[in-house]
Amino acid sequence: MAKTDAEILARLYAVIEKRRGGDPAKSYVAKRLAQGTHKIAQKVGEEAVECALAAVDGGRDALVSESADLLFHLFILWADAGIKPEDVYAELAGREGVSGHDEKRSRG
Repeated sequence: MAKTDAEILARLYAVIEKRRGGDPAKSYVAKRLAQGTHKIAQKVGEEAVECALAAVDGGRDALVSESADLLFHLFILWADAGIKPEDVYAELAGREGVSGHDEKRSRG
C-alpha cells in the first residue's frame, strides 16, 4: 500500500523523536541531537548549500537526493527546538492565499 506524502513525513518525524536520548554511537539522529542546536543548525546550513548547488550543477537526481537530506536535517532541527511538523503546516496554511510580498511586509 502506497503511503501519502504526509504519512512519509509523519513517520520520519516519529523516528527522529523516537531516537531522542538514544545512544549516539548507534543512532545518527541521537548523535546529532546530542551535539546541540548550534551543530544541528550548522548541518542544516550545509545541506541547504548542497541542495542549492545540486539545483545549479547536479541535475534532477542530485537535487532530489539533496532535498531529502535537507528535509531530514531540518526535521532534526525542529525536533531539537520542540517544533512539530504540524506547527509549520499550520503556519503555511495561514499564509495560503496571501501574496508573498504582503506576507513579508507583515513581518515588519
